[in-house]
Amino acid sequence: MAANFLNGMTLLLVYQLVGEVSTRLLHLPVPGPVLGMLLLFITLLLHKRVEPVVEAASSALLSHLSLLFVPAGVGVMVHINRMGEAWLPITVALIAGTLITLAVTALVMQGVHRLLAKGAADES
Repeated sequence: MAANFLNGMTLLLVYQLVGEVSTRLLHLPVPGPVLGMLLLFITLLLHKRVEPVVEAASSALLSHLSLLFVPAGVGVMVHINRMGEAWLPITVALIAGTLITLAVTALVMQGVHRLLAKGAADES
């Protein structure tokens, strides 16, 4: 069990490293971990299954997901004065980001719903 977890974590970190190196070499405007996650997603799509080692590592990480919010909370507490000075841009960014996320999510859901309805009609 521990070997599966370590192998899975190593694999996830290798994908992150490949993403980081790729973005630096190619001067891409995308964070390395995001590119690494995209590469992992493509790999999972091509294999059409999740390897047991990746499943073990991802399950362990997800079970402790709440711990990943601790650094963000500490950052807020450390920079509370700075946040007080810039409350207006922060508030505008939060509201605009939330509204954009809601709109994009609604549009994606409409598109998925149409595709599923079209697929069901084609099968009939």
